[in-house]
Amino acid sequence: MRISDLFSMSFASLRRRKLRSVLTILGVVIGIASIVIMISLGLGMSQQAMEQIDQYGGIKTVTITEGNSSDSASDRKAVEYKLDDELVERIEKMDHVETVSPVLLFDCVIKDGRYTYRGWGCQAYRLDALKNMGWEFDEGGWPKEGDELKFVYGNLYQIRFYTDSGNDGYWDTGIMPDVDAMKDSLFMIFDTEAYESYNSKNNEKELPMVIEEESGGADGEADVKSTSPPKRYMIPTAGVLFGNHGDEDYWRDYTGGVYCDIEPLLKLLKREFKGKVIPGQPTRKNGSAFRKIYYDEIYVKMDDYNYVKDFQKEIQDLGYNTSSNTEWIEETQEQARSMQAMLGGIGAISLLVAAIGIANTMMMSIYERTKEIGIFKVLGCDLKDIGAQFLIEAALIGLIGGVLGNVLSIIAMIVINTVTEAKTSLIPVWLALVGLLFAVLIGTVSGFFPARRAMRLSALNALRNE
Repeated sequence: MRISDLFSMSFASLRRRKLRSVLTILGVVIGIASIVIMISLGLGMSQQAMEQIDQYGGIKTVTITEGNSSDSASDRKAVEYKLDDELVERIEKMDHVETVSPVLLFDCVIKDGRYTYRGWGCQAYRLDALKNMGWEFDEGGWPKEGDELKFVYGNLYQIRFYTDSGNDGYWDTGIMPDVDAMKDSLFMIFDTEAYESYNSKNNEKELPMVIEEESGGADGEADVKSTSPPKRYMIPTAGVLFGNHGDEDYWRDYTGGVYCDIEPLLKLLKREFKGKVIPGQPTRKNGSAFRKIYYDEIYVKMDDYNYVKDFQKEIQDLGYNTSSNTEWIEETQEQARSMQAMLGGIGAISLLVAAIGIANTMMMSIYERTKEIGIFKVLGCDLKDIGAQFLIEAALIGLIGGVLGNVLSIIAMIVINTVTEAKTSLIPVWLALVGLLFAVLIGTVSGFFPARRAMRLSALNALRNE
């Protein structure tokens, strides 16, 4: 018997028993939809967690910091495991490395009228690494290659501005300081030690307006005596990073930070601290500065998350320390797998009930079609064809139920995501295909024993049956 004839007869049999077929298919629809929706919730939670991790440092990024070294042995030992340009170049040549940038963490004082931003949070990267972060802007954008020094501020940079009294910032009053980095003239003081010293000697009075344009002067040096206040630089603002239109609850890795291109920053710092040690840089045993610049961190972005751990081990074997979000990611993935297994198990109960329903339907079909089976055997129909017909009917029930179950799952996903206003449920193509194949498999397995019974049925007894 041709396969097309078997399919035609199977469809005809299902149509003759419409109500029973519909109810059996409905059981498969509910079972498949339950499993797919439950697993989709686990996938959605996992993706949300991964997106959150990506917003707070990235899933493919590695931060390298200096290894253990001793300042007591020699000048060479003092910088043996520190981070320099040679190490950056070496990392650039490693496999699967997409982006590398030295990172300089620097202190500065930012003045805007009566408000002052002090110290931590200022970070300098290579411009290409900053652009590769994937951050968006509320205003402005990244500076262009070759531009003078410009700053980019996080979306809630105002929270770090205080008046000199120090008790009327955002965390004290709940009100954002009236600072607009894009419109106001912001003045930067890089010699924070001189700033603090001058302020303490002058009873915290406002500094005189000794302003130095970032590009001013032939060599950037002013004829300032040691007793003069530290120089201020007017550094333009390139942009303010995206922050959901100023939403105070919109926190990201960059939220309170200040960022800039490392090349123009180093040029300015070398002018500002000419003949002196740049703050944060190591010194020789006699207190003098090294010729080269040493960095606080090296930022690395891999081309694939799967290579992060191997890269970390390779760097650690060189004697340096590394950190990434791999432990957080692995913990999140483990929780997601547990959640998916639990939710999938709950859905599988519904599918088990559906499988029993398919088996029951096929057994009832055999009892009702006993005479038909007997006629097939008397006419010399191959036993395998008789069994195949019942298997095809069961598989068709699974197939139709699987298709409708996927449709119901997608509708449920849209409703859930609309209500929660997030990607709480996620149904990738592979999950829909697995659900469909699983439904067909369950249908086929459920029809196996009824098909075997039909093949073993005695032709004589079948013909006597009314």
